[in-house]
Amino acid sequence: MRAVTMPASCSASLLCLLLLLLCGLQGGWVLSICPSACSCSGGHRVVDCSSRGLTKLPPGLQHNIRFLNLSFNSLQGLDSQLSHYAHLRTLDLSYNRLETLPPALPRSLWDIRAAGNLLRSLDKNDTAYHWNLKVLDLSNNELERIVFINNTLLSLQTLNLSHNRFWTVPTNMPHNLENVDLSHNYLVQILPGSLDRLSRLTRFYLHANRFSWLPEGVFKKLVVLEVITLGDNPWACEEEDKMTEILRWAEQTRATVLGCPCYTRPICGQTQLTGTGWEWHSALFTEPPLWVNSRRETLSPARTAEVTSNYQVKSALFETGIYSDRRGINDSDDQAMLTWASSTSSESFSTRTSTTARPKSSTKKPTVANSRNKSCGRLDETLNLTIAVLVAALASF
Repeated sequence: MRAVTMPASCSASLLCLLLLLLCGLQGGWVLSICPSACSCSGGHRVVDCSSRGLTKLPPGLQHNIRFLNLSFNSLQGLDSQLSHYAHLRTLDLSYNRLETLPPALPRSLWDIRAAGNLLRSLDKNDTAYHWNLKVLDLSNNELERIVFINNTLLSLQTLNLSHNRFWTVPTNMPHNLENVDLSHNYLVQILPGSLDRLSRLTRFYLHANRFSWLPEGVFKKLVVLEVITLGDNPWACEEEDKMTEILRWAEQTRATVLGCPCYTRPICGQTQLTGTGWEWHSALFTEPPLWVNSRRETLSPARTAEVTSNYQVKSALFETGIYSDRRGINDSDDQAMLTWASSTSSESFSTRTSTTARPKSSTKKPTVANSRNKSCGRLDETLNLTIAVLVAALASF
């Protein structure tokens, strides 16, 4: 038996094809897919599935999505279905029927929003490994207890626990927090030392609770505090021995205090908020957002659409500012990638067509050589087609 040899050009073409396929697999090239129940943008990596009446995760999500909005649906549980979306940055699960946070959420997340669900507690394992998380919104749930582990959530800057059922300010909160909203709860006390680790806290919302007094020096360690809200609390103004310290602090602090205790003034503190267009009203710190139904009754679809339209327009993608400074970069990168892929596609076709077309020779070559050249030509055609498909996939990616 004679060994069948392959011309060098065919071997080179086959080698290029294999290398291209290998690079594609290792690079994670995928065809862009958008679930039929959702709308997508940004190369199908920004997925909006809000207000679709979903009861389960829609099929067809790309593994490399960065933004996923599942708000205003009827999801009751997602198990660990989201765990393998390792590129996910923002996840919005607001206004569903979740009783617990889904387990094993991707550690890549920067922003988790689960407002308006039925959460009753947050255990330590729910957030233990989210090193990258910057924003956690659990407002308008039924939370009574929340447990944080020391030295976790090191990147967390904003924590929204408003409109829940807390009686005591949570202890052991992540120490890099800058914004904490605990308004509209049932808070009656702050345990000594609970706030001592929050040296970066700048905004602290405590209005619309049940505080009657606060222990001496409770805010002493909040050295960079800029704004605190204390209005709409039933302060025990007749008990001077308990109120003297908090009243003195409210007058002398460098922070702006909105809603001074005992209704002495609307705003107190040494640093007053000033500036063109700033008008402060007590309603801003005592009234719930429009979409929150304080009696937890089911809103009609028309009413839901009316009160949530503003929320949906300002999605989590742009509201937090996490992506706002990167939006232009992402868009330009996508456009550059598409332009590069298109130009590469056209060049590959024209170049390879010209190189595979050879002048006819007057000399008749052996039959074996002719058959080899024909098979090599077919291989080149197959290579061109494969490259075109892969480039198209890369462009959509």
